[in-house]
Amino acid sequence: MTASIEGLGGYNLGFAEELYAAYAQDPSSVDAEWRAFFAELGEAPQPTSPFPRRSLFGAAGAKNGGGNGHAAVASVASSTLGESSAARQAAVDRLVHAYRSSGHMGAELDPLGRGRPPVPELTLAHHGLDQADLDRPYSGLRGQGIQPLRNILERLQSTYSRMIGAQYMHLDDPAARDWLESRMEASQNRSDLSHASKLRILEKLTAAEQFEQFIHTNFLGAKRFSLEGGESLIPLLDLAIERAARHGVQEVVIGMAHRGRLNVLVNVMGKAPADVFREFQDTDPENYWGRGDVKYHLGHQTRDRTRDGKEVLLTLCCNPSHLEFVNPIVLGRTRARQDERGDQLRAEVMPVILHGDAAFAGQGIVQETLNLSTLQGYATGGALHVIVNNQIGFTTPPESSRSCTYATDVARMLQAPIFHVNGEDPESVAHVAQLAMDFRAAFHQDVFIDLYCYRRYGHNEGDEPAFTQPLMYEQIRQRKTVRAAYLERLVGPGKISSDEAEGLRAKHQERLEGELARSRGESFERQEVTITQRWVRFRGGPRSRRDPVKTALPKVLLSALLERTLDYPEGFAAHRTVTKLRDQRRAMARGEQELDWGAGEALAFASLVCEKHAVRLSGQDAGRGTFSHRHSVLHDQKTGAVHVPLTQMDPQQARFEVWDSPLSECGVLGFEYGFSLDSPQSLVLWEAQFGDFVNTAQVIIDQFISSAEDKWGHLSGLVMLLPHGYEGQGPEHSSARLERFLQLCAEDNIQVVNLTTPAQVFHLLRRQVLDRWRKPLVMMTPKSLLRLPAARSPLSEFSEGSFQSVIEDPREPKAVKRVLLCSGKVYFDLVAYREEHGRDDVAILRMEQLYPIPSGELEEVLGRYADRTPVVWVQEEPWNMGAWFFLRANLNGEIFRRLPLSCVSRDESASPATGSHASHKLEQAYLVQQAFGDA
Repeated sequence: MTASIEGLGGYNLGFAEELYAAYAQDPSSVDAEWRAFFAELGEAPQPTSPFPRRSLFGAAGAKNGGGNGHAAVASVASSTLGESSAARQAAVDRLVHAYRSSGHMGAELDPLGRGRPPVPELTLAHHGLDQADLDRPYSGLRGQGIQPLRNILERLQSTYSRMIGAQYMHLDDPAARDWLESRMEASQNRSDLSHASKLRILEKLTAAEQFEQFIHTNFLGAKRFSLEGGESLIPLLDLAIERAARHGVQEVVIGMAHRGRLNVLVNVMGKAPADVFREFQDTDPENYWGRGDVKYHLGHQTRDRTRDGKEVLLTLCCNPSHLEFVNPIVLGRTRARQDERGDQLRAEVMPVILHGDAAFAGQGIVQETLNLSTLQGYATGGALHVIVNNQIGFTTPPESSRSCTYATDVARMLQAPIFHVNGEDPESVAHVAQLAMDFRAAFHQDVFIDLYCYRRYGHNEGDEPAFTQPLMYEQIRQRKTVRAAYLERLVGPGKISSDEAEGLRAKHQERLEGELARSRGESFERQEVTITQRWVRFRGGPRSRRDPVKTALPKVLLSALLERTLDYPEGFAAHRTVTKLRDQRRAMARGEQELDWGAGEALAFASLVCEKHAVRLSGQDAGRGTFSHRHSVLHDQKTGAVHVPLTQMDPQQARFEVWDSPLSECGVLGFEYGFSLDSPQSLVLWEAQFGDFVNTAQVIIDQFISSAEDKWGHLSGLVMLLPHGYEGQGPEHSSARLERFLQLCAEDNIQVVNLTTPAQVFHLLRRQVLDRWRKPLVMMTPKSLLRLPAARSPLSEFSEGSFQSVIEDPREPKAVKRVLLCSGKVYFDLVAYREEHGRDDVAILRMEQLYPIPSGELEEVLGRYADRTPVVWVQEEPWNMGAWFFLRANLNGEIFRRLPLSCVSRDESASPATGSHASHKLEQAYLVQQAFGDA
């Protein structure tokens, strides 16, 4: 016999200690080989171990008095202990590890009972064990002592391979893994539910089933995206919210796609069924002329009271058909509410996001959103993700829609557990809901529940799923409902009676009948929901509702504010370029130099935070600015310490935040839009690295930013900063696709500007917050103009006046024979040409605001010029891009029926710009010559 105590390893020494304790109580309780080993130690059995603990390895002999020291025991073991025992225990250890890491692969997750491939790692033979080992004692599970392998295996199978499959071994944090192992193995991944809890689950299942069947009967053929087959979602959400409330959660922000939304609206969010039925009847078409949305995209808000008496504010976000794109919006809204509460622990407001299996695996916005999870500027303390796994995407099966085992595999990028659960076992669903909430509270991380279920009908109720999944839907047709299957388990002596169950069903049926009757009544009034007061003082609608606001500030105050942005901590070693910039800014503050764009922006931010308006700016390189104009975050060149001057303006100031974002447009823009929905008093900005890249976030722009007010009545003051301008940097660094934003403009839904001076950006950013009229602001921002001496503003333009939608030319109108109308950077090219060629007969007007079209200001300015004076719209973009098509459609061929309108631009092109810098210069020179009629 050659094995030694050291050969057992630290974990198996613990096993030996436990085995010795059993031997001390009853020698016959241990295997004969171990009994012989303990007997040869030469001591009478005692309830203490002769083995050194792991922490005493280095001084075992001294601790055990020499005779029973580590060396002596090792010597005896090497001559007595069979190598096979240690090897078998090591094999059991591997088996335990296999269940912890791969037990989910053997779990019974599919409610349809379709088998899964065998998992060799979960067999005895794979680890060199056999049937004879089942009755031998081994150490296996924490806190369970020495047990026959049969008991250990049964507990492993019950914990990891029954109706719940847990993936958690990818977590790097050993404390999180230990916590999960301890909780799951101690309970065998099941909860001992009280009679009341079981009745609650049955009630929620009943409500979910009754609602779907009631609509199916009364609105036959209507599209509703039924939850049938996945009804366990309703008790899952109910229990998760209740458990979260026990952990101090006071608000829950929910996002989901359309499947099951109507059921969630009624049975979780508390929306009146009569309101839903009225929407099915669609009897008020005049109220929705050109606006509104389908019923299964709408949101809701309610105050819920849990069984513990805790009140939770629930918000279900509106969502278009674009499935997962609501995800970052949910996180942004959650973060805004946490900030509003001063919830630095991110514990009082929780995001809950419901996903579809095909969408979760298939849409890239999922990964972009998950990547925000623990980033300092975007963390929310962990979201609960529930994948409603129908095991199909429209007509596409999993093997055609993903290259991984689970729909949730992308989630393994996070330090978050994933619980796969059979949705036809509501008690297992209840268990993981509570476990998930406990984990989030303990570790402030995301957590995922993969709810395996099925779709009783097709993608919608008018779709025939058997066209493409005949076998699957033959099984589904033969299955009882989730409620019926659960009821069979519950009804019996000492359990829930049939009368109780029927009473629940009858109660819900009666309520639905009453709500249907109410919805059909002539005096029907929709349930009004106004819970939060955030938006009470703000308004949307037409621009006529805009109030004039004062944005100018006294010179003395402006100088003091700008000076304060230049205060550094004592000994702070700024970069030499930043030091030079600081000197220039100081001269600007003293009125010795005109202010550049960065100074104008800094003054807007500084003044707003001192007026108690928070400022949040994020984007790639936002701290420094893509073109090094901002430097709002300074880095000590010797220590690396960070200083943000705008956070040190005043002890009573509002919050200033600037966050360098991940390399994501869609996810981050969605987050900031969501933040703006719940922070109307703040200035919320997102900046693209180059405006050209904004089109990767087109869904957020089209489905939310530009249309949310029209569809859902949602207001937002989000500002988008999009660097734009033709400077010879190629097709992907020239255009923010101005034309696409203008094409979306209608009903005063957004504001689109292309500014030319720092004073303009100062007044506009201040107006965006101080004005009660709230609309998203799309701002084409400059690149070369950031440092162009001609594009500067004196301090007097900040202390006087306001934002100008149109900036007129100071020339005498009578001498003007041609008017050039433009916006943005091209203005300075035109001015330079006019001065060089002495063309004083040409006036150059700047249309700083492109939408809403400033018709009144344009008419006033152009009214100074003689009838038939030609007006030329000049743009750097090709003919088919830029603002030209939009302006021509809105201003017609003659402006105000007296001034002929034409356009000078680059030739029409499929690509925004040339890739040749030399060609760019030729094109630009020719364009400017054309504008003056010289080409």
